[in-house]
Amino acid sequence: MDAEEKDSSSDETSEMSVPLDVCHSRDESSGPEHEAFKDEEAAFSSDLEGLEELFEESDDGGDLVLGADNGKKRSFAETARMFKLRRNLDQLDCFHRQKERDAQKAREKLKLCHQTIESLLEQRDNVEKEIDQQKSKDSSVALFRLRVQHKQLCQQLQHEEELEGEIHNELRQQELELNEVEVELGMVSSLRQVLLEEEQKFQDLKAQKAATRLQQERKVGQNLQRKTKLLRDKQEAMLEKEKTECQRKFEESRRSQKTAAKYLKQTIKRMHQQAAEKEQQSRELIEKRMQAVKSLKSNIAANQESLRVQQNRARADAQMKEEQERQLRESLQTQGINSFQHMYRLKQLEETKRKQEEFEESQKSKRVAIVEKILQEEQLMSRKKKQMSPLKPPTTNKFSSLRKIERLLHYLHPSSPSVAEETATTHFRNFRDVRSASSFSSDAEDLEETSETFQEDVADRSLADSLVEPEFTGLWDQDYKKLFTEKVTPLQTEVQEDEPDTISKKLHVTSKKVHEKKLKGPPFVSKPDVVFFKDFDVGKLYKKKIVLTNNCYIVNHCKFLRVSAQLKDFISVKFDPPGRLSFGMSCDVQAVFQPVNNEDLEGDLQFSSTMGPFSVPIRCTTKKCCPEVDSQFVDFGSHVVGQTISRTINLSNKGALATLFSLDTSTQLSPETSNVQMSSQAAANSCLESSSENTKSICQKNSASIDAEKVQLNQQNPEFSRESQQPGTSPEAGLETCLSSDVDTQRNQTPSDSSDIRLGQVRSGEIGPFQCIKLDVIFTPTFPGETKLDFFIKFSDKNIKPIPVLVRGVAVSIPVWVVQPNVDLKICMFDRLYQDSIVVQSRASTALKLTFDVRPEMRKHMEILPKTGFIQAQSSFNAHLKFTPRRSLSKDAENYFDKDTGVLEVPMTVQVAGQIQPACFTVQAILTSSDLQFDQTEVDFGFCSIQQSVRSSVLLTNLSLLPQDFGFLAVPEFIEIQPNDGFGTLLPQETLKIDLIFSPKKAKEYHFQLSCKSGINREFLLSCRAVGVHPPLELSHSLVRFRATAVGDKSTATLHLTNRHTDNKLRQTITPEAEDTVSVGGPRLFCFTPPEDSDISISPSAGRLLPGERCPVHVIFRPRLSDREIKEEALGRLQRALLLRETERNRSTEPEERAVESSKGKKASANSKNSKVSENPKTSKLTKPPDPVDIQPGSAQYEEAKASLLYSFTQRYREFTVPCFVSDRVHPETNGHVAPDWSSTNTLYLKLQCPAVQPPLVVLSNNGRNVVDFHHVLAGERVIKKLTVQNISKESLDLMSSVLDLDGPFCLLNALRRIHPGEKHTLVFAFSPTLEKKCCEILELRSLKMVLEIRLRGEGVLPAVTSSHTGGLLDFGYVLEEETASHCVQLQNNSVVAVGFRVLLASLSQSRHQDRTDRVALLLDGYRNSQVRPVVGTQNYSGLSVFSVTPVEGSIAPGQSLDVTITFQPDHSSVNYSDRLTIELINKIKVCVLDLKGAASSHNMYLHGGDLLSVPVESLLPSLISSQPHLTESQVAERPNIPVLVTLQASCTAGVITPAARELHVGCIRSPNTNKKGGEFYWDNVAPLQQQGFSVEPLKGSVEAGHKRTLTITWTPQSGYKPSEVVQMCVSLTVKGDETQIYRVTLMALVSSSTE
Repeated sequence: MDAEEKDSSSDETSEMSVPLDVCHSRDESSGPEHEAFKDEEAAFSSDLEGLEELFEESDDGGDLVLGADNGKKRSFAETARMFKLRRNLDQLDCFHRQKERDAQKAREKLKLCHQTIESLLEQRDNVEKEIDQQKSKDSSVALFRLRVQHKQLCQQLQHEEELEGEIHNELRQQELELNEVEVELGMVSSLRQVLLEEEQKFQDLKAQKAATRLQQERKVGQNLQRKTKLLRDKQEAMLEKEKTECQRKFEESRRSQKTAAKYLKQTIKRMHQQAAEKEQQSRELIEKRMQAVKSLKSNIAANQESLRVQQNRARADAQMKEEQERQLRESLQTQGINSFQHMYRLKQLEETKRKQEEFEESQKSKRVAIVEKILQEEQLMSRKKKQMSPLKPPTTNKFSSLRKIERLLHYLHPSSPSVAEETATTHFRNFRDVRSASSFSSDAEDLEETSETFQEDVADRSLADSLVEPEFTGLWDQDYKKLFTEKVTPLQTEVQEDEPDTISKKLHVTSKKVHEKKLKGPPFVSKPDVVFFKDFDVGKLYKKKIVLTNNCYIVNHCKFLRVSAQLKDFISVKFDPPGRLSFGMSCDVQAVFQPVNNEDLEGDLQFSSTMGPFSVPIRCTTKKCCPEVDSQFVDFGSHVVGQTISRTINLSNKGALATLFSLDTSTQLSPETSNVQMSSQAAANSCLESSSENTKSICQKNSASIDAEKVQLNQQNPEFSRESQQPGTSPEAGLETCLSSDVDTQRNQTPSDSSDIRLGQVRSGEIGPFQCIKLDVIFTPTFPGETKLDFFIKFSDKNIKPIPVLVRGVAVSIPVWVVQPNVDLKICMFDRLYQDSIVVQSRASTALKLTFDVRPEMRKHMEILPKTGFIQAQSSFNAHLKFTPRRSLSKDAENYFDKDTGVLEVPMTVQVAGQIQPACFTVQAILTSSDLQFDQTEVDFGFCSIQQSVRSSVLLTNLSLLPQDFGFLAVPEFIEIQPNDGFGTLLPQETLKIDLIFSPKKAKEYHFQLSCKSGINREFLLSCRAVGVHPPLELSHSLVRFRATAVGDKSTATLHLTNRHTDNKLRQTITPEAEDTVSVGGPRLFCFTPPEDSDISISPSAGRLLPGERCPVHVIFRPRLSDREIKEEALGRLQRALLLRETERNRSTEPEERAVESSKGKKASANSKNSKVSENPKTSKLTKPPDPVDIQPGSAQYEEAKASLLYSFTQRYREFTVPCFVSDRVHPETNGHVAPDWSSTNTLYLKLQCPAVQPPLVVLSNNGRNVVDFHHVLAGERVIKKLTVQNISKESLDLMSSVLDLDGPFCLLNALRRIHPGEKHTLVFAFSPTLEKKCCEILELRSLKMVLEIRLRGEGVLPAVTSSHTGGLLDFGYVLEEETASHCVQLQNNSVVAVGFRVLLASLSQSRHQDRTDRVALLLDGYRNSQVRPVVGTQNYSGLSVFSVTPVEGSIAPGQSLDVTITFQPDHSSVNYSDRLTIELINKIKVCVLDLKGAASSHNMYLHGGDLLSVPVESLLPSLISSQPHLTESQVAERPNIPVLVTLQASCTAGVITPAARELHVGCIRSPNTNKKGGEFYWDNVAPLQQQGFSVEPLKGSVEAGHKRTLTITWTPQSGYKPSEVVQMCVSLTVKGDETQIYRVTLMALVSSSTE
């Protein structure tokens, strides 16, 4: 049965051999057709996979039974045959369609080629006709062009004919192949019907399979329903259990809620009780507040009544005061005294006193607040100490706290300046009265709240003690006093401990009554109030007597405690305690002062009494200097100019110390002396008494401004505002500050003039104690108007501030004066008449005679009419001034005229009868010349052709300071003057360029003069000369006007240069004078010399012309941006960037500098200025502009500047004059060996007008360069680059391009379109070289206004990459499962460019279906040839390839190498792992092809060798048998052995038998995951082998890890062996490693006969 199946399968394959061979031959012959079949092959492979799955499932399920087992196999083979047949037929149909398309394409190409040939033939005929026409016209240039075109057409025609032949041959070949395919289709038509029937059967099979699957799904669904029902029953049971658990928890929560409600009721009841108690307390508090409000209302009513009485009294006092002022004013007026001034002074004094009192009150309140805060802090500290040491009894008492209050008040009391003894005594007396009435009384009265119980106890004890007091006192009285004081102290301590809250309110002022009488002031009053030791000397002894009087209404005692700490070394007190003193009684205290240091001292003498402590202030002052002035403002009033007035200022010293003084007239003072302060109230009084009514008005005007400035000063200088608010600042200082600020304001508004007001002879000296010095101030007015002078009186003592003094005076002009003191005649020219009017004004009451005086030096040039006249009272007089400056003015009036600057300033006087000082005025004028000057006296035009013009330029300068008109008159006809035809206006000192264009009409010499006249009819001559000549060569055009050419574009103009020979007739008409100017005919050399670095190029630039010959000259204009302009723009951009960064840096550093200046003083500010100066060089180094040499073409800065210039470019117009040098006649006999002579008279000039405009197209990419450089590209590769252009014009552009070489490597991939303004377009270029060479082409991008040339260049190179492995087999050997083995292949790039590569594995390629076809063939037909193996072998179960490569693709840099790592990682044991690795370059060139092979074992020992017992293709499905645990030796013995077949074939040659030998390999795998270092092996029962002629070596041995041993099996036939007999023996080979394996080795031996 098996043989029949094999025969049937072989027949089927033979039937399929014909179409298969055809398809394979077509695949090999045509590459593109092979690609077209990929989709169909992929579909076939997917169907084949589905077929395998289908039959695998049918084998598992057993539902598809078509017959017996052999029937199933036959059905599978038939199905495979069906799919193969369908695939081949589909491929054949596709191939037929492809051939039809190829044939159609070939026919279309042939047709197109015929059309091209016809058009070329037509063009060739037309060109031949034109050639005939041009031959008749004898046009060599056009004939040459047409011949070149005809040659090109012939070449193209020949090429097209060759192409036609190739296409025709190709068409015949395609049609032949198409016919062959059609024949093949007819041969396989019978198989199509068979295929349709088999496909129908296959569909039926699939339907049966679907029905079987449906039944299986139904069974699975029923099982799932049963499982779901069981799960539902379990869930219901769980829910029932949870329900019972919830019921139990709910009952427990009910019980806990009842218990909580019980306790909650009790808590709510307690809260209600507390709320009721709080409400009761709030009601009581509200009642107390209502009572307080009622008492407050009653107090307010009482206060209102008292206020009403006080207001009435105040009104009565005001009326009485007004009446007194009225009577005083009347009495003063009767005495002739200014009552308003006197009353104003009184009001000022009252205002000053009021301000002083307000200031003292504010200081007093501030001191009290400070003391309160300090005491609160001390109380807090004492409480903390008590808390830390509660067992320690307090040692302080009320009296110590009162002493602290007194000491603090004393320290806080400011020291007022001691200017005079009377004022100081008055200030201290007033201060003492206020202090004794407020401070000490408040402190004593504060004790009422804190120690009422203490007072009651003291009163009771004193009453009880007074009852038992004896009639006569004795010595025990002192002990009683001590006992009394000792009892008082603990009692006070108890009071302080019991009532701390009351002590905290001890500074609140309350009233205390003792025996229903009010106590005011301290317990004892001292006389004097302040003990004052004034002007003491060190070393002397001073004594003062102090009388202390009891001021309390009770019996009091007095005890001396101590002297202040700062006075204890200088003050000693002599005091005998008087005992108990009744009200009004006094005692004496003597204070002795012995100074040691010369410094001011302040302190007090501290005493204690029954009512509390008190103190007597002591002040000791040294000798001081107190300078004053009787007036700080001196007003001279109004005086006529010329008078001299004097005033005296009294400087007095009311101190006991002498000092030096000096007068300083500088307008600024140092910051230490800027704020001037008066020293006493007397100075302010004297200032007010000496000020006049004008000063009153000034003070009134500046009062508002002073207040505003004061507010602004306080805002700007907070230190000044704090100093002004210090307690020591007196009202006199504030008044002095106002005066000084007023003086400073006036000084800033009107600058001082020291010429009219000056100081007297006494400007410095010494002022002794209580001395007075007189200072003189003299006022001598010279000009009308107000004059001010500010000066300061400075002193040598640094503690004395300078005293400012303001001096003011008004000067009144003379009765007769000139209304316009300066007569300005502006700019005048010499020898011209100028007139003006002089007006004299008089305010006199009578007529006066006037006489005008003119300086003798100016009488030739200036005159005043009339010279004498009378001016009426209160009227004006007009005089006429005539001024005619002569050239001799600089000699006549050297003192009044500066000839370098041309300024004239003449003082004039008007003598007035009866007036001492004459009226003066000044005549001013600026004199200038009226000349026009040429920069050259003669103009030489040189030699000029009669067919051209010569231009020469002269400079005309206006030497005058006034504009002048000019014009050239009587100009010859061969001269043209520009601009404006020689007429115009010259501004002062202006120079104008005048172009003189000479165009000769005849060949002769010219001599002439040009006349230029000015607007005042002055004539200036210019001499000219020239020579007219005949040129030897002629240009067809001497002027070329190019079109407006865009930058980057070019314009071309064609001229003709002709050599016209001079004939005899022309020579006969030439005059002898002009004979030298006429050129003689002959060969001529010419040379064009365009300017350097210009946009002009000329071709040909030099050459030779024979007589009568004509040469075309091409002039090309290529506007471009010069390197200088681009570098200047780049420098400008860099400088702007640096300036911007520097500005930002300065802005960021300004706030820091301001903060530093505000925080530091003047010294720090000076240091910061010095630091700034030192930093300037650094910043200048940073901002130094770069060198233009550093900016190279092609750099980023250079290209950015170029792009900026292009975008900002508007238009540019340039004119070039290109000389064409022509040689003299060249003699033929020289033959060029003698250098020709060049004459300047033969030179021709070509004028070029070159306007340049902004380019409409600009290249954006590639840094603005229009070069696309592909550099090195591998042959066969294709590199694409882009170039972006932008339309920067205001119009849309239609882009077109020239045609690139069709056979060249460059091509433009995208189409061109219209670009709107501002839009961009990207050009895509491709470079695909085929050979190793350099390529370059130019593409012209054309628009209506510009042609942009784009240069394409690149170089094709061949890749040179070598591999370290030449190819072939790469065996990885044996590897354990799940472990890896790696090999590296090194790729070396010897090319000059980077080469890309990729690595391909056959297992991952799309053509793997061929291997699957081989696999199916193996499965169906068996595997007969063991030497041939599939390319792709066994793969991993995971679906991943067993071989992996890194990197898969990449690029190798030039001259570098790269390692490609190949990794072998199997996941199951097999010996059939194989794959094919191909390394190819990007251009499909293969570097090497490697056949990868590997094997995997599950144990570290393996046996390799022998014959194959199975196919080399394995299923990808993993084995269903799970791995078994480690077996024992008995289990190993029971486990089946591993079969191994070794076939030995001996050869028999000429009757001689050669023994056969085979090798087996036992190896041990090295692995880091196993501890086994090696293994061993041995053969079992080898004796029977030897009987059959087999020998094995070695019989046993060991193998180290990572090594293998070779086992050699040899068979030598025994005697009596039959040649056709096969010897077979079995032997066991045991291999021990991590596990023991037994191999059953079957040895088969035979003899084969071989012939030579």
